Amino acid sequence: MELTLLGTGAPEGLPRPGCPCAACATALGDAARAATALLVDGVLLLDLTPGAALAAARSGHTLGGVRQVLLSHPHDGPSVEVPAGLPQPGRVPDGRELALLTGHRVRAVAMDHPGTGYEVVGPDGERLLYLPPGGAPSGVPDDHPAYEMVVADVIGRPDGLARLRAAGAIGPTTDVIAVHLSDEVPPGAELRRRLAAAGARAVPDGSTLVVGAYEDVPDVPRRTLVVGGARSGKSVEAERRLEAFPDVLYVATGGTRNGDSEWADRVSAHRERRPGSWSTAETCDLVPLLAENGPPLLIDCLSLWLTYAMDEVNAWDDAEWAGGGEKALRKRVAELTDAVRATRRTVVAVSNEVGSGIVPATASGRRYRDELGRLNAAFAAECEQVLMVVAGQALVLRG
Repeated sequence: MELTLLGTGAPEGLPRPGCPCAACATALGDAARAATALLVDGVLLLDLTPGAALAAARSGHTLGGVRQVLLSHPHDGPSVEVPAGLPQPGRVPDGRELALLTGHRVRAVAMDHPGTGYEVVGPDGERLLYLPPGGAPSGVPDDHPAYEMVVADVIGRPDGLARLRAAGAIGPTTDVIAVHLSDEVPPGAELRRRLAAAGARAVPDGSTLVVGAYEDVPDVPRRTLVVGGARSGKSVEAERRLEAFPDVLYVATGGTRNGDSEWADRVSAHRERRPGSWSTAETCDLVPLLAENGPPLLIDCLSLWLTYAMDEVNAWDDAEWAGGGEKALRKRVAELTDAVRATRRTVVAVSNEVGSGIVPATASGRRYRDELGRLNAAFAAECEQVLMVVAGQALVLRG
């Protein structure tokens, strides 16, 4: 089954008309995207958009053989003129199946957002899932067979991918294509990086893909360290790297700090950002978690783990530090990094970068700064990818 993407952008396209934002200003040439529309084997058109006939011609195809036009979402604005010879667009009721004379079968998939998803099965059995902008399946049966290709709003609804992965509908070889791309993410390297974290990729308008042909699915790093200063966006970046995956265990090392209302507000803000399918463990006992098999771990953060570890060995007291505290702390850090090296779980860890700041005025403050620098370096050495977040922008240091 052959799929041609006549457009890959949001309904308004990219750049958006009249939008002065930086993402739109740089969405030029190959980075520009028309509203998403899919042509399947030249006989099925999913979403009729302005200029579809011209887009097909530019990609070396024609709409002359189209036998069915289906809409996936409400189309706002002026009505789109139906090119001569095309059938009138329609929608399939949720759960119903449409059989084409060409051997293609189309089943409508219910969404949790206005619109309809379409599962397309080709004459030879290849299976494609197309989801509308802003939509995710409202329910996916357990042990769902994996699709060969999923075309979806990866940036806008990463939780939709998580639902599909949890049910088995996205497997290790599923080719996930991001569409409905808007100005929420700058094009280029930043877009590729965010999609790769979700195991997805983007292609230019006019690309023709073969459903079922093996493609190099982006590798999601097993171990990632995200460092940054205060309020740099490092926790948001870490969460973003796992939001397309189900059953993530969020490991909070800071505890609740009973009686500290400002800390409680911080914890609440973090919890509200997390997907509902994630679970939380408030612990600094990281080594056993890393040794177990299980879902991905998001550890936030190593700097608070270090505070706990230094408390445990009484590292703040100069005499205790010289009398064995330093050696005990080094042992704990070595145990943690050894566990990171041996883990088979996907791990994303967050840590503060304080070495570039003001030199602490106290000996204990300088000790903490130095030990955190050592911990970050040792942990990073065991990670496939290391990111530094500055002003909300992720800079790749490794991987």
